[in-house]
Amino acid sequence: MKRVPLGLIAGAVLGLLDGLSAFLIPEAQGMMTEIIVWGTAKGLVTGLLVGMIACRIEGVGKNVLAGGAVGAVLSLLAAASTGSYVEIVPTGIVIGLLAGLVVSKWGK
Repeated sequence: MKRVPLGLIAGAVLGLLDGLSAFLIPEAQGMMTEIIVWGTAKGLVTGLLVGMIACRIEGVGKNVLAGGAVGAVLSLLAAASTGSYVEIVPTGIVIGLLAGLVVSKWGK
């Protein structure tokens, strides 16, 4: 599969899982719809950017690091509105790292 569509799919799935993980936090029960929608959207954008970067950069390590950087930047932007840096940034970085790995390993 081409890298950009693969990045979109990987980002969407990982973002959805990130949003669904908020079910484990009792304080987030009233905001589940927003958390799931925005988590998926953040994952989609991360996957898109990682796929586009992977088209230009060769090497698994470089793509994984680029994915982590994209995830960090997007997560910092998302967390700035709520101030929930501890809850948002680490998972965003992991999504970016995993999207970079998926795209560089299985993308063409």
